[in-house]
Amino acid sequence: MATTSPPQKLAPRNIVKDNDLSTWDLAWRQNVTPWDAGDVQPSLKEAVESSEIEFPREGRALVPGCGSGYDVFYFASALGYESLGLDGSQTAVDVANKLREHQPASLSTKTEFRIEDFFQFKVSDEERFDIILDHTFFVAIPPSLRVSWGRQMAALVKPGGYLITLVYPIDEFIESGPPYFVRPEHYLEPLGNDFVKVLDKIPEESSPSHVGRERLVVWRRV
Repeated sequence: MATTSPPQKLAPRNIVKDNDLSTWDLAWRQNVTPWDAGDVQPSLKEAVESSEIEFPREGRALVPGCGSGYDVFYFASALGYESLGLDGSQTAVDVANKLREHQPASLSTKTEFRIEDFFQFKVSDEERFDIILDHTFFVAIPPSLRVSWGRQMAALVKPGGYLITLVYPIDEFIESGPPYFVRPEHYLEPLGNDFVKVLDKIPEESSPSHVGRERLVVWRRV
């Protein structure tokens, strides 16, 4: 008797096209969002709440590729930051804004979500950020854009500010993406001499999907 194979589960690389930002919205509308864990990653909490780095207790945070916005809310809650999330997907921003409606005023007034192309995003020197988080954004862009990613990070993080990179997924090599193949050393060339590494470790706690597949690296803007 012939057997029928179960339908193959879609992955972002089956939907997203490098030259068409709108396909990220298609992934959101089809609920193909494996990067959305439904909460803040434990590794981010470890970076912010441990005593290894004394982050300023007030300032501005940016999360490119913010998705549902959990990390944006976290920076507003844990550090009291004015926190901005950028995403290329209208659906993602709609989800984040709906969650924002249910936050206490102390958080909703400190958070904002915008549809924006990260590579075209500009702020004045006075508006630069104290912290930028990259979690699953670096691996979402084609490797050919990584140098541009580094230049943009240097332009947006204020001197003395921080770039938190949650390096994930650290898996076997695969040519296609997203997510694209990544190793911690892949950040070195794009960031160049504009940043110095101040923390590099395997997190003490990871979410189930991240166990053995992530590294926490924090950089300070020089």
